[in-house]
Amino acid sequence: MVWFLLIRVLFVLAVTYAAALTRPFSPTLLVDVGLGAALGVAMVAVETRLRTAEITDLLGALIGGAIGLGVAKTIGAALFWATAADPRTLFLHSFILLVFPYLGLVIGARNADWLHPSRLVTLFREAGPQKRYRILDTSVIIDGRIADVCETGFLDGTLVIPQFVLKELQLVADSADSMKRNRGRRGLDILQKIQKMSGVDVSISDIDYPDVREVDLKLIELARTLQAKIVTNDFNLNKVAQLRGIQVLNINELANSLKPVVLPGEFMKVFILKEGKEYNQGVAYLDDGTMVVVDNARRMISRNIDVVVTSVLQTTAGKMIFGRYIEGAPNAQQQPAAAAAPAAVAPAAVGPAAPVPPGRAPSQE
Repeated sequence: MVWFLLIRVLFVLAVTYAAALTRPFSPTLLVDVGLGAALGVAMVAVETRLRTAEITDLLGALIGGAIGLGVAKTIGAALFWATAADPRTLFLHSFILLVFPYLGLVIGARNADWLHPSRLVTLFREAGPQKRYRILDTSVIIDGRIADVCETGFLDGTLVIPQFVLKELQLVADSADSMKRNRGRRGLDILQKIQKMSGVDVSISDIDYPDVREVDLKLIELARTLQAKIVTNDFNLNKVAQLRGIQVLNINELANSLKPVVLPGEFMKVFILKEGKEYNQGVAYLDDGTMVVVDNARRMISRNIDVVVTSVLQTTAGKMIFGRYIEGAPNAQQQPAAAAAPAAVAPAAVGPAAPVPPGRAPSQE
């Protein structure tokens, strides 16, 4: 670090000394020395900004700038027939010499991802299906359900785990709060479980955006770079990504779409877990977490009962089912058997009575 500082100081001194010798700005020595030192400091500031840039971005900018400069020189040479003394011609030459290198620098830096070795190799291979990337964020990793989705094979493509997401997950795992620490360690265990699954392609991405501080915005920029989809269960990230034109796979929306569909009038068996908010209500939960509010079920807590569905309410938090427990009503499965029982007994009831032996009373059994 000291050597870099010494080299920068020597560079500024060299630029200042050159300006003092050549006097390019003014006949006054102090003006040339001051402007030379300011120019050297400006170049050092540019160098410190470029230090955090990726090599591929710098190489793409250089290639794009060189191509733009070549195009500008070609167009300028093609305008040989124009009058050189005309101010409009001078401005046109200057404009062409500035605009094309600028466009080359910007376009080359933005498309520098093609200079990655993995992308360069695809240029020399036969055209095939492009990889589909799915970027995992911190919330969906800690949630854990993504491992079950991957195991079923419904999530195709390459799962991309950015390095900044791993860093955030590690900070959560090292938190002083025991609850956060357990959540972070669970997320690391989920990642390890996914990596060990056969048939699941997992990639750790080192692409970072130092100028962007928020992790959500980094995920959006990475998804735009890789043309990928973001897998999350964060409501805010879902909305922001959709506003920026990024496709999102929301685990909560997937879970809500897979919940069983019930219609009013159907029968279902539930376990009354606790008392409801209203009078004489009981609350039960299905296996997927759907809340079932049952009227007339307060006295049936800790028991399995059959209820009839009265209505279904879909909210932003999920689905709620309202039902009613009818006391003394037969179960839905027992109704056909109960209706068939008298028919089976009826023939024996209408048949002729057996003769009673003399001297004996009829049986009371």
